[in-house]
Amino acid sequence: MNSALKGMPLVAVIALAMAGCARDGFYDDRNLDYAEARKGAPLVLPDARNPNRYRDAMPVPEVSGTRPAEDGVVEAPLPQALSPGRARERGYVELREIGSDAWLVVGLAPASVWPELERFVSRRGLDVTARDPGRGILETDQARFSIRQGLRSGDSEIHCERGGVAEAACLTALERYFQSLSASSSAASLTAQRPEEQDRARFEQRGDDWRVILPFGVDRLWAELSHQLEIDFAVEGRRELIDSDPAAHAFLVNYLTLSERERGLLSSLASLDLVASPRLVRLELEALGSEETVLMAVGVGEAGQLSGEDQRELIERVAGLLR
Repeated sequence: MNSALKGMPLVAVIALAMAGCARDGFYDDRNLDYAEARKGAPLVLPDARNPNRYRDAMPVPEVSGTRPAEDGVVEAPLPQALSPGRARERGYVELREIGSDAWLVVGLAPASVWPELERFVSRRGLDVTARDPGRGILETDQARFSIRQGLRSGDSEIHCERGGVAEAACLTALERYFQSLSASSSAASLTAQRPEEQDRARFEQRGDDWRVILPFGVDRLWAELSHQLEIDFAVEGRRELIDSDPAAHAFLVNYLTLSERERGLLSSLASLDLVASPRLVRLELEALGSEETVLMAVGVGEAGQLSGEDQRELIERVAGLLR
């Protein structure tokens, strides 16, 4: 053996031997190939080719920057929630209330809820006076039941009313009935109401301010957001629900805005101390019509109004809670 290798451990000898054959042996180091690669001439197809036989294998849309908004309006699907919130199983049942109105939200599509509602009415011995599966309406001698697509995808809303007023006892009975159902008992009915197509959220920029128009009535939207904010805005020092005002359709939250998070990150990198602090923000809902509501984020206190970027990021998060 070479005298230079006599004092080397066996592992080091093996590593040295393998390194020697890494380029041309069985252990080819492709990193060197990439480093030494040179750009070649582009492939040119003959002019006599049949163009119908060729296309892009992975076409990429041609985009030059961000598409400008028309009249300050940008249409976009409702964004996904940035945090999972409370995990739910399909079939959950929850009560929603605003003022004297109340209804149930069930984690099933209307097509699955309808046959169960018919079973509930039958087991209660109620006489059906009118039935319209397409509209999700079932009228009996004691109450009027109605089903509609929920604000969140895959949810349904169930109303039970007498003379246009919510029946608390009826809703309680319905809640217990749906809670008792097993997942296997909720089969879809082909004749039931089909979930209506979810409309798009419309983000509008007016000057430096942003707002989003959501395709829901203001009372329904406030009730659902009240519930979702209680779940998601419960992180101390980052996002907290402080107060709710059903009469004004507004919420008061403490929120660590995007600009504060970025400022805190830069400060922490420089001083190892996170100095970002949450802002007091008022989330306001304003009805535009029976099925359209504007959501806005307004800064509260001495700090003044939020920047446009902070407004957009916050209302995207809140709107995302509806998915």
